[in-house]
Amino acid sequence: MRITDEIARRRAAGRDVVSLCAGEPGARPAPGTLRAAGYTGPLGTTPLREAIAGHYAAWYGVDVDPGRVAVTTGSSGAFQLVFLAAFDPGARVALASPGYPAYRNILTALGVQVVEIPTGPATRYQPTPELLDAAVAAHGPLDGLIVASPANPTGTMLGRGELAELAAWCTRSGARLISDEIYHGIVYAGSDAADPRGATALAARPDAIVINSFSKYWGMTGWRLGWAILPPDLVAPMEALASNFALSPPAPAQELALTAFTAESYAERDRVVEGFARARALILAAEPELHWGASAPSDGAFYFYAELGEQLERFPDSVAFARALLEQADVAIVPGVDFDPIAGSRSVRLSYAAGEPAVAEALDRILRFQRA
Repeated sequence: MRITDEIARRRAAGRDVVSLCAGEPGARPAPGTLRAAGYTGPLGTTPLREAIAGHYAAWYGVDVDPGRVAVTTGSSGAFQLVFLAAFDPGARVALASPGYPAYRNILTALGVQVVEIPTGPATRYQPTPELLDAAVAAHGPLDGLIVASPANPTGTMLGRGELAELAAWCTRSGARLISDEIYHGIVYAGSDAADPRGATALAARPDAIVINSFSKYWGMTGWRLGWAILPPDLVAPMEALASNFALSPPAPAQELALTAFTAESYAERDRVVEGFARARALILAAEPELHWGASAPSDGAFYFYAELGEQLERFPDSVAFARALLEQADVAIVPGVDFDPIAGSRSVRLSYAAGEPAVAEALDRILRFQRA
């Protein structure tokens, strides 16, 4: 795979390279059939890695060496490879609860001990140094911390100062900091905010591991393309793992992704985010009428996460509420048990990614269902 990278570089420079390396058929499909696409380097094509590095300069004013960029098969592929490269079986990694369930599931599958950090309104559903100190006292030293901003399912965010505090804690404790930033760009703070796209952990700790994706802001979920920004010591292990697990990320998706970092693309996606903002406003306006319990601030992403409040007098838990809502009102929402094994039975997540008309109809049905 390294030779494949070198071949691509030489051909891009005009060299006539004949390759007898890859086990890749040379015959091409006939016109009108599927278009052939070859392997790329295990960490992605050089042009895409350079474009991603340029994105960090443009959005955050952060210099990233393209050699530290690893293109992956979605952010899911990034998490698998990063966790494999960064942690040995038996390591302890902390993450906030409620949180994205795949963190917990992938780490557990790899033999890594997951340390849940219970969060709530007092810390805006995000970890703090104090909560991490308590986790160490209860479970022992931590080898890593996963943060997400904006977070799934809560939509809450970490500002520069909060990221800096967590980064400093990780440095003092010898823990790796992994920042999930796949919802960056879907933020409702306004263009005059200090970080209108979201604050990156790279600004607080240059050797942080940052994971992102083309799935959310760019809406390319089915193309299965993400990336990780790696500290220098993880580049070689990541390359070795990637070349064995998938050989390379999908070549057609990488080619398409090169168009993501244009002024026209950013403007188009920002208009989509404006639609998310209108849908979000509908939910926030309906919140008093829903009579649910405590809810997360929903600073970014496209999620509203809340306790069910008085609905738990009518239903035993969030699973029963969601099932009844689907069966009787044809509205599908997600029970909190996937995101929070501790208190998720009291909460639900609504996604407003479907847009303003769908959210308006769903809210009307939910309110009628609750009045029945």
